[in-house]
Amino acid sequence: MTASPDYLVILFVTTAGTNGARLGSDERELLQLLWKVVDLRTKKLGHPHDVLVRPDHPELTAECQEVTKVDVESLAQAPSLEQALRQFNQSVSNELNIGVGTSFCFCTDGQLHIRQVLHPETSKKNILLPECFYSFFDLRKEFKKCCPGSPDISKLDVAAMTEYLNLDKNSSELAYGASRVEDMGNIILTLISEPYNHRFSDPERVNYKFESGPCSKMELVDDNAVIRARGLPWQSSDQDIAKFFKGLNIAKGGAALCLNAQGRRNGEALVRFVNEEHRDLALQRHKHHMGNRYIEVYKATGEDFLKIAGGTSNEVAQFLSKENQVIVRMRGLPFNVTTEEVLAFFGQHCPVTGGKEGVLFVTYPDSRPTGDAFVLFACEEYAQNALKKHKDLLGRRYIELFRSTAAEVQQVLNRDCIRLRGLPYAATIEDILDFLGEFSTDIRTHGVHMVLNHQGRPSGDAFIQMKSADRAFLAAQKCHKKTMKDRYIEVFQCSAEEMNFVLMGGTLNRNGLSPPPCKLPCKFCMGLANTVCCVRVGVGAAFLILILFLGKVSDGGGKIRPLHLKSAAACVHFSLWLWITMIEELLRNSSCFSSNRLAFPFLKQAGQGEPCQWKK
Repeated sequence: MTASPDYLVILFVTTAGTNGARLGSDERELLQLLWKVVDLRTKKLGHPHDVLVRPDHPELTAECQEVTKVDVESLAQAPSLEQALRQFNQSVSNELNIGVGTSFCFCTDGQLHIRQVLHPETSKKNILLPECFYSFFDLRKEFKKCCPGSPDISKLDVAAMTEYLNLDKNSSELAYGASRVEDMGNIILTLISEPYNHRFSDPERVNYKFESGPCSKMELVDDNAVIRARGLPWQSSDQDIAKFFKGLNIAKGGAALCLNAQGRRNGEALVRFVNEEHRDLALQRHKHHMGNRYIEVYKATGEDFLKIAGGTSNEVAQFLSKENQVIVRMRGLPFNVTTEEVLAFFGQHCPVTGGKEGVLFVTYPDSRPTGDAFVLFACEEYAQNALKKHKDLLGRRYIELFRSTAAEVQQVLNRDCIRLRGLPYAATIEDILDFLGEFSTDIRTHGVHMVLNHQGRPSGDAFIQMKSADRAFLAAQKCHKKTMKDRYIEVFQCSAEEMNFVLMGGTLNRNGLSPPPCKLPCKFCMGLANTVCCVRVGVGAAFLILILFLGKVSDGGGKIRPLHLKSAAACVHFSLWLWITMIEELLRNSSCFSSNRLAFPFLKQAGQGEPCQWKK
């Protein structure tokens, strides 16, 4: 509970698009700022104020013009949003005569005016909002507290509250926003008077910034508080996600960027909000823009979030135990690099938090370095200075630097899987469960994955997802080289990232990770293969026609043409055929065709694949 403020400032906004229950859902700009002061001590209303705001794109929808009665011509001389906010702050300060001990708080009709309009738009336009905009009273919630017998909050609006209190509605001569502000003032005066004597305390809060932090797989996550965002720029960070959802409260460590099988970001993220109300408001931002890209927003579950953000590794938990740190990922490090060299690479202008404890190297299951590391920085300034060193040299190698998240660290380093190698080709899931014995109860639901080769047959490998990294470690220690059907089986601890890498077609061996083959051949290989098919068919048909023609045409004496003509045609055909065969061999040596074993004739979907890597 907090002390009741001296004044309430009724705040109401309209936009150039949809207003009312869907305010802010169409991403249209703020058009009108209206307010009125309520003195809670003297129970008096101040004068109404109305400021038009000139949007960057002054196109108004027909609905907006009909509801607000604002036309494009009247906006030409209106101030910009930043100027209007400055004018608003000055007007409120003068009217309240704010001094030491004087306090005020906003009061709005629902959540949308503050959370879905003001905060998102000022964030996009890089306008810094004053501290007073980070707390407000939701009149609908306050009304429900004061009048428990009133309709449900989802059905409450100014008209419903006015009707419940039997108050007179304002004259229809007032404009849309002005009439709402006038009615809200009368409702507040009624609530703070006899017989209700309502006290405004404990306002709604808007988070100043996103707080990073670890998440445990054992943590309970509400299914109704998680969304999946899709279409993110690959370089986006958790702070960019928090900026996109500005105005809504994301739970601590609640932004988890998803990685693909190669450990790269796939343009998706799972976001956990503090409650269902904020999740529902986030869903209204479906297809809002982050830069030039629109972002799709869908419902997700707590299990989805824990798969990405949850972790059980003590090493990772200790690394992430320092709160509110900015994480940077390093890629391309020399395998023999030391912590001291990493610290020297960043230098004095971007000191690493905790010195050596702020650097975490990524290793393979056998403890060999991968060339990646995560580094902690205490503030945004240090992190930005560090990112300026992107592609600077460390030794003879250039180093790539990216912003990272706690969830990404968990995904890369959380070794809660084991790999079985050397299984009999006829081994079944039941055989694997018997082999693991007591550890079979620690396997996650649907956590056994058999690895197939390129012909779709068992490869002798399998991956098992365990409930914790500790149990995965014990299983690898106790089951390593146990026998199954007279064969000893090798058992290694690994991460979910490495498991996904292999299941997508890549290889994991002592030489490191080899990327999976292209799902579709690249444009060059596909075009070359199609050309080979066409030329082969064409040359074959031409050769048959030539042989038939030479076989029937005779010279003037009625004799067949000399045999050397047929021999020459055969030589030409043989040369073309040899040339085509050499191209086919070249194609077979490309990753597009060798790994997928695609047949050359009648290839389809040309040009849809990624660039291939030619074998040396």
